[in-house]
Amino acid sequence: MIRTSYWKLFVTSLCCMTAMSNADAAVGKYITYEEFGAVGDGRHDDQAAIIAAHKAANEQGLPVRATDGKTYYIGRGDKAVIIKTDVDFGEARFIIDDVETDNYKAPVFRVESMLQPIDVKGVDKLTRGQKRLGVRLPARSLVFVENSKKKMYIRYGPNQNDGTPQKEVLIADKNGKVDKCSPITWDYDEITHMRAYPIDEKTLTIRGGHFTTIANQAESKYNYRGRGFIISRSNVRIEHLTHKVEGELGHGAPYSGFLNLSFCANVVVTGCLLTPHKTYKTIGSAGKPVQMGSYDMSAAYCVNVLIEHGRQTIDIDNRDYWGLFASNFCKNLRMDDMVISRFDAHMGVANVTLTNCTFGYMGVQAVGFGTMFIKRCEMHRNTFVWLRDDYGSTWEGDVVIRDCTFKPVRDERSLTLISGSNSGTHDFGYVCHLPRRVVVKNLFVDDAHITNSAYQGPSVFGSFGRDTSAPNLQPYTPTEEVKVKRVKVASGKPLTLSPNDALFRETKMKGK
Repeated sequence: MIRTSYWKLFVTSLCCMTAMSNADAAVGKYITYEEFGAVGDGRHDDQAAIIAAHKAANEQGLPVRATDGKTYYIGRGDKAVIIKTDVDFGEARFIIDDVETDNYKAPVFRVESMLQPIDVKGVDKLTRGQKRLGVRLPARSLVFVENSKKKMYIRYGPNQNDGTPQKEVLIADKNGKVDKCSPITWDYDEITHMRAYPIDEKTLTIRGGHFTTIANQAESKYNYRGRGFIISRSNVRIEHLTHKVEGELGHGAPYSGFLNLSFCANVVVTGCLLTPHKTYKTIGSAGKPVQMGSYDMSAAYCVNVLIEHGRQTIDIDNRDYWGLFASNFCKNLRMDDMVISRFDAHMGVANVTLTNCTFGYMGVQAVGFGTMFIKRCEMHRNTFVWLRDDYGSTWEGDVVIRDCTFKPVRDERSLTLISGSNSGTHDFGYVCHLPRRVVVKNLFVDDAHITNSAYQGPSVFGSFGRDTSAPNLQPYTPTEEVKVKRVKVASGKPLTLSPNDALFRETKMKGK
């Protein structure tokens, strides 16, 4: 049962929203930064004025508009700009100076809901695929579920760790019915924390703006910087925003993402131009050297995210730069018409759709559940889909690759559609799975330029890190079926199943 105080809190939030929508009825009225003392000359620190402008806009329910031609400088202050109404940054420029900051972990902009999250009581356990939570919620909500007593995603390799608590997010209506778009993916023997984030009905739009980060010059260690946007409100559109990075040296600390989506649903990022950061070297948790970098966009604990019509400022095959996008614990991630170096889903993604995209040297990396659907995409890496080995190279579901071009840019030793590695000696906190079913249709493998004598042609699966002559000791549930239709290989070499006959001995491959 939801306590009465929760309902009062929610009703109060709704009243505030109603008051603001009435205030917004003044046609054409908006707030500018200059009204609150912003200079916009690129030298004076305008952060305090920007904070004050948005505070007034939030209280009055008015949009904010930056002034075209102005350059707003944001210095070392650690107070965030709270955004709760529409913003049009237009053609204005923003300089975010990270050389010296008072609190490098703090975001510059925080997009928040008027509705307050609510702790949910009365749910003791959940089962995979359960259709109702068994409690009522104040509204349709993004629901976070956690069992802190069970560890999962126990990372393997040079960045090894002790894992993270069992957790996920889902969408449920006010009656506790779980939305089909975000089914429960684990059995929970115990629930130690459940929280509901009411989903805003009105869309908040952030449009335009040219942002430049003057990069930090800190030591290359895992001290992640904020200094961007955190979007923690549902139903948000981010349109035609540009982010560039200047002043990177041969060393620096990583960033958590200039656009960082967190605990939200139904977010669209469209027409944005973003920038990967340089790749640095540091010492990982296992005491060995590792590469380290920053994603310019990240998502965590989100459902229904669409990223479309976007590009990056750096050549997607430039190996000096880390990558662009990463996620953790998300469901229903979609990309359309993107040209980027990397799509990376670290932990617990459920359902991925990639259409009309071109991926560079780091390609598509993921572990998770459901369906990975890739259509009309071009891949420049030697593996079309890399199932991350630090999390067990597991995908519990189907992989569909249709109408795609496999176009590695280097002279490779091997080409695989799906690859990974798992020695069978590490406990990741869950059973690892090979994709249940793989469908490959209308694929062109552009390999005519490969001259490496070791190259024998493309395969559906790699060897997954095992000696191909060894018995099948992999901790995997096997792939049931591979369907292949209309695959053209420029070199004329055949598409085979895998160099690891033992691991795929029960897999049926149909077509060619």
